Amino acid sequence: MIQGDKPIKKFNWPIRVYYEDTDAGGVVFHSNYLNFFERARTEMLRAFGHEQDALRADYGIIFVVRSLQVDYLKPARFNDLLLVGARLTEAKKASLVFEQKITRGDDILCKGIFRIACLDANAMTPKAIPQHLFKTIEE
Repeated sequence: MIQGDKPIKKFNWPIRVYYEDTDAGGVVFHSNYLNFFERARTEMLRAFGHEQDALRADYGIIFVVRSLQVDYLKPARFNDLLLVGARLTEAKKASLVFEQKITRGDDILCKGIFRIACLDANAMTPKAIPQHLFKTIEE
């Protein structure tokens, strides 16, 4: 599914830093970067025509973070306009791998690798990603 080192899909989502995202030092609290990454992956799925609630209702699947590795490089601050990128680098039968980064202008503030598992929503066990979703990924 991957052609050489080229990703299948890539996506960018703008996010503004609100006061509630920051800590007492005025910088984005470390766990909020994970929220930003999650929003970009959700918006990427939505942009490709797939709503997570519909996938659960129609196919009985949910996507969960199985593992992640994050590097915090520079701080984001209140009112910064950030760009959160998501690049799908691997797609398997029941999992996806994303490389993501958060930038402010030319500066990379945070980057990470996220392994996402597709689960049966009721049994909470691995389940194959529906073919129509794979078709969207491959196009």
